[in-house]
Amino acid sequence: MPLYRLDARFPELFPDPLLTNGSSPACFGGDLSSERLFNAYRLGFFPWFSEGEPILWWNPDPRFVLFPDRLKVSKSMRPYFNQQKYAVRYDTRFREVMEACRATFRPGQWGSWITEELIEGYVGLHEMGLAHCVEVYENDELVGGLYGLALGKVFFGESMFHLRPNASKFAFITLVRRLQLEGYRVIDCQQETAHLKSLGGESISRTDFINLIGEAVDVPVGRGKWA
Repeated sequence: MPLYRLDARFPELFPDPLLTNGSSPACFGGDLSSERLFNAYRLGFFPWFSEGEPILWWNPDPRFVLFPDRLKVSKSMRPYFNQQKYAVRYDTRFREVMEACRATFRPGQWGSWITEELIEGYVGLHEMGLAHCVEVYENDELVGGLYGLALGKVFFGESMFHLRPNASKFAFITLVRRLQLEGYRVIDCQQETAHLKSLGGESISRTDFINLIGEAVDVPVGRGKWA
């Protein structure tokens, strides 16, 4: 399949996702503006590249997702909630959460795709009430969290970090429980990891994923910071 080149002049233009490569980058180029990110996620595209490389856009097949009602909470995590080990807040330190995710070392990864340009694009979406973060605190110290994009009844997860044991899992489980109560249909996890699989993540075909988000991203919901 071809590798499509995006035109920086037209942030709304993306190819048909089902005509793009599902095992390598689908597109390259463009920019990381809030408008382009918004249009990308509506079609299942997301940016992932190393600093210094061209901007690469992915739309993998299969797609790794988690359905909120299929969340698995291990026995080892239950004491964290029963004992209220951590406190959780939403949307009070969005930029700091992104910067903490950027600083997180991941095995086999040199540098980070979370560039300054990407942070600015997401901060713009946050100011529009579309991008959100979950913050985990221990004694008022930020020790874990995650961020992502909420469109309609789909949450597109992006990255997590933790500075204390299981703090990112605590953030994720808390988020999934909230989304389940609010009727979200699916959480996009992008690609499989052992961490997310242990929490109930599963692979579905890209066709199923595109059909699923096509029905859910346009569900009317209120924008704004989460309380």
